Amino acid sequence: MRLSLLALTAAALIATPVLAAPLELALPDGAAVSAEATTAATSYRMLTGPWQEGAGPASTLEGTRTDTAWRLRADQETTLQILAPLRDQIQAAGYSIVYQCETEACGGFDFRYELDLLSEPEMHVDLGDFRYLAARRGTDWLALTVSRSSESGFVHLTTMTVQDVRPATPDNPLASPTPSPAIAPSDFATQIEAKGAVALDDLIFESGATDLGPEDFTSLKALADYLSTRPEAVIVLVGHTDATGGLEANIALSKRRAESVRARLIADYGVAPEQLSAEGAGWLSPRAGNMTPEGRDKNRRVEAVLAPTRQ
Repeated sequence: MRLSLLALTAAALIATPVLAAPLELALPDGAAVSAEATTAATSYRMLTGPWQEGAGPASTLEGTRTDTAWRLRADQETTLQILAPLRDQIQAAGYSIVYQCETEACGGFDFRYELDLLSEPEMHVDLGDFRYLAARRGTDWLALTVSRSSESGFVHLTTMTVQDVRPATPDNPLASPTPSPAIAPSDFATQIEAKGAVALDDLIFESGATDLGPEDFTSLKALADYLSTRPEAVIVLVGHTDATGGLEANIALSKRRAESVRARLIADYGVAPEQLSAEGAGWLSPRAGNMTPEGRDKNRRVEAVLAPTRQ
């Protein structure tokens, strides 16, 4: 049986959008669709590496999501024999493999339960025998999971076409998003000493990434200037995320982002290492709702928290 998935890709160097060729997966004879769903303007956390010690690399995508699950006839062979021809078709369609793994190498039980799949019995995953593949073609991403039961083989395909999900109306501020204005250096000391914390709202991280962008950030200059005049002060950089994905993974992601900010302050702004530490709160301290892109944007941040003065 064949499935046609139509996705739009944007050509980065030309002005006219280009329609990507449909992806057509030919499944084995006897395969039957057991469930499918399409969701527009949603977010999805696609795993792109192994799950280890409560965390794993992932790309948080926003756009149109489709999910399809198939049940294969009982005489299918191993999970690799199910996956291999589908992988070949995916690569032939112009996708690049981002990550692939098998069972324990993926992260076993924990990895499987980080996968956002259609539910049983439409999609069954044997915790001792499954394979996973993530791939990308421009703005199109996909995640393929295959497994078996004693009776059947199972295939689950998630595709994401990354799109700007903000309303494109001229009077809507989401149509032309800009970073929040940074606090001026002259105001930083007043605010952090009065409130105990300041959000570094001009910082920019790529979605799902932990490295701080290469720009010069006013908030970092303000924080560095503050610490240079108060050598006794200690700042805890606390990373925060939106509510996409599991708590442990988001705590790990938010801490890595805070550590990236700490490293930049030390390397580029000359802040003494003993004046900075980094922690992650994940999505435990939102400052807006997580039901809208605007709210999720507000929740993804790093805050500078003034710690008790060193003795």
